[in-house]
Amino acid sequence: MAENSESLGTVPEHERILQEIESTDTACVGPTLRSVYDDQPNAHKKFMEKLDACIRNHDKEIEKMCNFHHQGFVDAITELLKVRTDAEKLKVQVTDTNRRFQDAGKEVIVHTEDIIRCRIQQRNITTVVEKLQLCLPVLEMYSKLKEQMSAKRYYSALKTMEQLENVYFPWVSQYRFCQLMIENLPKLREDIKEISMSDLKDFLESIRKHSDKIGETAMKQAQHQKTFSVSLQKQNKMKFGKNMYINHDRIPEERNETVLKHSLEEEDENEEEVLTVQDLVDFSPVYRCLHIYSVLGDEETFENYYRKQRKKQARLVLQPQSNMHETVDGYRRYFTQIVGFFVVEDHILHVTQGLVTRAYTDELWNMALSKIIAVLRAHSSYCTDPDLVLELKNLIVIFADTLQGYGFPVNRLFDLLFEIRDQYNETLLKKWAGVFRDIFEEDNYSPIPIVNEEEYKIVISKFPFQDPDLEKQSFPKKFPMSQSVPHIYIQVKEFIYASLKFSESLHRSSTEIDDMLRKSTNLLLTRTLSSCLLNLIRKPHIGLTELVQIIINTTHLEQACKYLEDFITNITNISQETVHTTRLYGLSTFKDARHAAEGEIYTKLNQKIDEFVQLADYDWTMSEPDGRASGYLMDLINFLRSIFQVFTHLPGKVAQTACMSACQHLSTSLMQMLLDSELKQISMGAVQQFNLDVIQCELFASSEPVPGFQGDTLQLAFIDLRQLLDLFMVWDWSTYLADYGQPASKYLRVNPNTALTLLEKMKDTSKKNNIFAQFRKNDRDKQKLIETVVKQLRSLVNGMSQHT
Repeated sequence: MAENSESLGTVPEHERILQEIESTDTACVGPTLRSVYDDQPNAHKKFMEKLDACIRNHDKEIEKMCNFHHQGFVDAITELLKVRTDAEKLKVQVTDTNRRFQDAGKEVIVHTEDIIRCRIQQRNITTVVEKLQLCLPVLEMYSKLKEQMSAKRYYSALKTMEQLENVYFPWVSQYRFCQLMIENLPKLREDIKEISMSDLKDFLESIRKHSDKIGETAMKQAQHQKTFSVSLQKQNKMKFGKNMYINHDRIPEERNETVLKHSLEEEDENEEEVLTVQDLVDFSPVYRCLHIYSVLGDEETFENYYRKQRKKQARLVLQPQSNMHETVDGYRRYFTQIVGFFVVEDHILHVTQGLVTRAYTDELWNMALSKIIAVLRAHSSYCTDPDLVLELKNLIVIFADTLQGYGFPVNRLFDLLFEIRDQYNETLLKKWAGVFRDIFEEDNYSPIPIVNEEEYKIVISKFPFQDPDLEKQSFPKKFPMSQSVPHIYIQVKEFIYASLKFSESLHRSSTEIDDMLRKSTNLLLTRTLSSCLLNLIRKPHIGLTELVQIIINTTHLEQACKYLEDFITNITNISQETVHTTRLYGLSTFKDARHAAEGEIYTKLNQKIDEFVQLADYDWTMSEPDGRASGYLMDLINFLRSIFQVFTHLPGKVAQTACMSACQHLSTSLMQMLLDSELKQISMGAVQQFNLDVIQCELFASSEPVPGFQGDTLQLAFIDLRQLLDLFMVWDWSTYLADYGQPASKYLRVNPNTALTLLEKMKDTSKKNNIFAQFRKNDRDKQKLIETVVKQLRSLVNGMSQHT
């Protein structure tokens, strides 16, 4: 029962599965069949049985259906067989129709092929036209590029290349010719870079060659701009110069006017010839090269190359020639090249952006300025010609003004000018030392004679001499100074003018210029003129008369110093009462020269006395005097009288000192003659003769050869000789020995040593000449007296030596 119940339960399930198999797709049968095996055991057997029963049922239904439709199938086959015959006929007809149609269509096919071929050609032509229309602009642009390259329009060529790459090549990039073009463009760019760089090198070489012309042009322009103001300054200075001592300044003033007029005429002639830097140099290569490298994106390379090459050129320009200091043209060429270099750099700075910067030009200028100053300092030190130094200064001023106009700082150049000014003053001093020497050599050292009013005015116009007494005298008459005095005065003023020339255009105030003029004039007076005067005074051929005239000359030059101060004031328009005004030191200069001349007068006068004294020819053994003074002494006295007459033009103290010095020296020379160690014997007759000569000396002293001595002051120069000779002439030894050392002693000036020396010489003479004196009582007594006096004198001398 249980089994029956289970079989009843599975039948509906098997039917359901069979329905699903029949109704679903074969792909989904798997899960359905799996459910058969997942059910109860042995269920698949039952399912197979059920499946077989189902198949048998379907076979039965198929068989029924075939039996039902069999007659209809037979009928359809019969009809089909009937149709077969008709179909064959139709086939024949169709075949025939097709044959005839094929035959008829062959011509059409031929024409159709022709049409198709033409259409294809037409389509191809259209395509070609379209492609050519697309390529033609590219080819035209490339052709344009070639034309630009041939015409050296490289910047435009680069722009064309950019258009080709960015606009045209993308249209035709698939074509081979485009690839060739694309591959050729980098080479063209390199060619352009090389060509433009070559042009730049040519440009750099060109501006290097034209730098001097560019600089010359720029300096002319700067000088022309400054001409008017400088001319006005010169005119104002000349107007000031007319206010005082117009007669003394007329010659330099006329000269300055002539020079000014000449310079203005020259500038008017050259004004139309001045060109600009753009007229002299074609800057297009550097612009073009800059644009090309900018377009190529390599602007930094170009800037570095340009700056490097220009620095090299700057070093070459700054290197002077070894003989530059010999001529002004050497300096001018040096300055014009430097100015030309920096004018070009300034132009490049203002017309380009970034190629040259202000920092770069400032750095380059500072480097150049240091080199320029070092070069000028070195080469100017070789200059010995003040005119060359002055021209150098003018060139430096124009050079500085020119570059200052282009914005370059030039203060260090003006500082250098102050160094060169000192050197200029040194060269002036050397030149004027030669001028003064020539003046002194040409002077005759005698008062200036004048025979008429015209000659008098000529001298007065050259030298500020004022003497009412001389003006009242009738012609002919003489100025007290010699010809060198006005010449010296004129040359000192010429020196001031020369020194003033250097001070012009230095952008300094009148006070500073006044101070510079006074200091340089002081150097001229205290060093150059003083040295020339001292050398002149010490020259062997300068005699006493010349020395006297030199003293007179220095006196008048000393008096003229105040006029020189007024002259400088007149030029600079700076009052002497200004607190910081430097004074001229001419007073001390001429005083020192006068003192040297006075000392030289004393020396030469003593030398002349020595020359006369050397002519003395005494017979020291004579028994009796000649009864008259020696000839050499009378000649000496006459010489002194004539010399002291010349001394009347000297200051009183100078003449008195010279006279006193001469008398003292003569007295000393005569004393030394008596005491000469080579003189062994002196007779009483020689002493008497010597006494006659001393008497003439005393008479000369008492005759007051030079006024101003009080009483017998001059005679005191011979007091030592007088007391010594009186002692021996009178033979007053008892009084000498008794009064020795007393202030009121008659023979106070007689030294025991001197008396002993002379007495011993007389004692030897007595022994030699009086062989038989021992047989005469008087001579024997005198000999004993001499020996006694000698002993006493020796004791005095010994006592003096022990006391000292």
